[in-house]
Parts: sequence; C-alpha cells; structure tokens
Amino acid sequence: MDAALRHGRVSLTVGFLAQGVVFALLVTRIPAIQERYGMSDALLPVFLAAVPVLAGVGSVATEGLVRRLRPSAVLRWAQPVVALALLAVGAGRDVPQLIASLAVFGLALGALDASMNMLGVSLQQTYGRSIMLGFHAAYSLGGILGASLAWAGAHGELPLAGLYGPVVAVLIPLALVASHWYADSASAPVPRPREPGSVDVPLTGGQDEGAARESAPSPVAMRVLMPLCLVMACVYIGDSTVANWSAKYLQDVLGSSEQLATVPYNVYMVTTLLGRTVGDRGVRRFGAVPVVRGGTVVAAAGFAVVALAPGAAAGMAGFTLLGVGLCVIVPQAFAAAGRLFPGASDAAVARLNIFNYVGFLVGSPLVGVLGDAWSYRGAMLVPMALVLVTLLYARSFGAESTRYGGEHERPRTADVGRGSNGL
Repeated sequence: MDAALRHGRVSLTVGFLAQGVVFALLVTRIPAIQERYGMSDALLPVFLAAVPVLAGVGSVATEGLVRRLRPSAVLRWAQPVVALALLAVGAGRDVPQLIASLAVFGLALGALDASMNMLGVSLQQTYGRSIMLGFHAAYSLGGILGASLAWAGAHGELPLAGLYGPVVAVLIPLALVASHWYADSASAPVPRPREPGSVDVPLTGGQDEGAARESAPSPVAMRVLMPLCLVMACVYIGDSTVANWSAKYLQDVLGSSEQLATVPYNVYMVTTLLGRTVGDRGVRRFGAVPVVRGGTVVAAAGFAVVALAPGAAAGMAGFTLLGVGLCVIVPQAFAAAGRLFPGASDAAVARLNIFNYVGFLVGSPLVGVLGDAWSYRGAMLVPMALVLVTLLYARSFGAESTRYGGEHERPRTADVGRGSNGL
C-alpha cells in the first residue's frame, strides 16, 4: 500500500502541474486570442465569463459521474480534453470554432478541477496527514512555467498554434502515463467497474463497525458546507483581483512604469508557490485552523498595504503578502470538505469547487465597477473585507482533533473520501 500511495501522490502532482501549465497558457495569451479572432473589447468579457460558467456546470456533472466512475477515470480523460481544447483555441480560424473550443475547455476544466481535488482529498485522508498544499504548489509551479512559456512565445512572435502545439504534445502523453498510477480508495460502499491502471488503496486492518459506518455514504448538507463555499468564493475574489488588477493598479494608481507593473503578479505567483510548498508542514504542526487564520490575517494586511501604498515599492510588498496569505486557504478548504463529509467527500468537493468559479466571475468586474465609481484604492478594501470573512468560519476547517501530523496523525483510512459513489 505504501508504494501505491507514493506513486499515486507523485502521479497526481504531475496532473496538478500539467493543469497549471495549460490554464496559464490560456489566460496569459488572451490578448493574442482576441486579436486572432478579431473580437471587440465589448465581446471579449462574454467569452471569458463563459469559461468559468461552463466549468461550474462541468463540476456539477462530475458529482454525478463519480457515482459510476472512479475520479481517476474522470481525471484521466478530462486532462487530455482540456489540453486539446487549448490547442483548438490556438488553431481555430473563426468565432464559431472559438465558441466550440472554449465550451469544451470550460466543461472539461470543471470535471478536471473537481476530480483532481477529489483524488487529492482522498489521498490526504488515506495518508492521515496534510499533503493537499503540496498538490496545489505543483499547480502554482505549472502556472509559472505556463506564463513563462507564454512570455517566450510572445517574445518570439510565435503563432498560438505554434506555442500550444508542442506543449500539448508533451503534456498529454505525460498526463496519460502518470494517470496509470492514480490511487483511488477502495472504501466505496457501492462497487464500480475497475478502470485499467487505477490502484485500489485498501483499508488498514482493524476497521471496526463504527469506522465502516463513518465511510458509508451520507448526504452533503449544504448548510454545513456553505461556510467553506463562502470562503472559497471570497478567496477567489481576492485572487482574481490580483490577477486582473495588479498591473493596472501599480501603473495607474501608484505611478510605476509599464515594465514594473508586470512584476506584482509574478511575485504573487512565486510567493504562492513558496507558501504552498511549506504550508503542509505548518498544518501538521499547528493544525488547519491556525494556519488558515494566519493566512487570512496576512492576506488582509496585504490588501491594506496595497490600498494605502504611497508608491510602487510598497504596493509590490502588499501583493507579496497577498501571495503568502491567500495560498493556504483554498487547499485547506477542499481538505476540510473531506473531513466534514468523510462518507461523501467526492460530492462535497464537486459542490465546493463551483464557488471557485463564482469568485473568479465576481472578482474582476467588482473591483472595476468600484474603481470607476469610487476609487481603486477604496476598491482594494472590498476584497480585503471579503477575505476577512474566512475568520468568521475558520472553525469549519477542522477542530483541534483533526490536526494532521505528529501526535495528531489520523492514519485510519476509513476517512478516505470515496463514499459519494452511493449518493
């Protein structure tokens, strides 16, 4: 079992990395996509909004799919579809082709995000210690690699198909090979057809009737899950604020040069990667709740620094704090959903994942409207207030007894999240 778990962990890390690369290649080349298809500035936001909306639909559909298929099977085929849809975006010639490509990308993205986090939560529960932040660190690293490739492609004036083609040609075989070792839990109460290449992780010995009942299917009560959903949406509002407004804010409000204005988001991505790389150790030592609370306070301080910054240097310091603070919350929200519903964690993750896209949709227009109507400095205080909502619901991330690591480890695998199969 130990070897199967290690292989499952490494293979899923590869999946997170590949997805980070693909998504970054799409969002960082939006201006080139707009130019290729001749879209107006008024039409572009409609296309961009369609992707997270359809991703939400894909996430909802995945909840139903995993009642019949293993999450590893969904992930195994969703990942190549997302990559091929990216290539289709770069190779298309007219707007109808773009619509079809983005629709496929959005639907498959939702299935991929949901199934990927389902497997991550399941593995963390099986390990009995925090490993979820490490998976999201791989996603952040993939985002940095994808953004770097996009920069190189733009600098070398490569056409979109010329940029996307070689990357997709590498990532699809890599993801398919890695998927051979995806580790599904074997604690599902309802049998499923076995998928070639998937690994069943057996329960440890000594599971009593109480543990078996704990792993049995149970409905997901949205009133219990909703605090985590609100936190997820608020955090992604903060994240999309940095992604969409950091450059404009630094240049237009803080008076930086155009070149310097590109730095804050890069710094944000790097600090996100570093924070997630070491974050699991913090959760193991202190528990999820203190880590989430600490990250929330640091993120709120970052927004405050950005809003009050007298110049570009202080503004970049604020965006750095944002990367350090926000990076820990989302992975811990997924892990907390698995702990709240140990017998239905797949369903809980799929529903929670929808609010990722809600935050993404709301964040950018919210800051833009407030900035135009009021001021961009004042607009930065709104995502700060929303992120602070996390403090109100921090207890939802787990009580002291659910700490992972050291004397708080819970290696019993009856908590593995495979129970949503029977919902």
